[in-house]
Amino acid sequence: MTGKLILVRHGQSVWNLENLFTGWTDVDLSAQGRAEAISAGKELLRAGLEPRIAFTSVLKRAIRTLWIMLDEMDRMWIPVERSWRLNERHYGALQGLDKAQTTAQHGEAQVKIWRRSYDIAPPPLPADDRRHPRFDPRYAGMDPGELPASESLKDTLARVLPFWNARVAPELRAGGDVLVVAHGNSLRALVKMLDGVPDDEIAELNIPTGVPLLYELDAELRPRTSRYLGDASAIAAATEAVRRQSEKR
Repeated sequence: MTGKLILVRHGQSVWNLENLFTGWTDVDLSAQGRAEAISAGKELLRAGLEPRIAFTSVLKRAIRTLWIMLDEMDRMWIPVERSWRLNERHYGALQGLDKAQTTAQHGEAQVKIWRRSYDIAPPPLPADDRRHPRFDPRYAGMDPGELPASESLKDTLARVLPFWNARVAPELRAGGDVLVVAHGNSLRALVKMLDGVPDDEIAELNIPTGVPLLYELDAELRPRTSRYLGDASAIAAATEAVRRQSEKR
């Protein structure tokens, strides 16, 4: 029997709160984000879900969300694997910039293209920019050619899929429930793949922070059902908050 897949976007980060482009910048959770992580853990308990393994990125907002969830579920003992392939989309030279100020400078239409188009990446970071991942010790063992200076969602999907095929899919086929705690765009990439969302529709998909998304899959890992866990009105409010944030200028 195929295991269940639980996807969770990390709780609200301090840069989500401040309306800054984050990408691979390693910022922490806000107080609200920590509360969202606790709530996500409680929802898994209510649903009777017991993941056997968890996957996350190498960025602390996702790692801490996972820690809090596992603590809430009393499952801190399960195996956890971290991978850069589950990182947020790299926002290039936009990282650290205020979204409203960037819109004022470049225009709403251009910023919308950078943020929401499927295959257009923002301006890349120069190789000597200290924000470039080649200066970050967590990527020191990687081939520099694999490190992005900017990414589109299409690029993000291209680096998430090998991890899905090599690590997540085998665990699901072995029958274990799998928890993936990652980021808005790395999870949008997975949802696009799982649900077959067309390129021209993925821009409208918003994943709320800290709300578990449960997939039940067939033997070919095709979705049979999917649903968010929790109170319907609370989920609707969280999704609307993310939609407003994505449009905030």
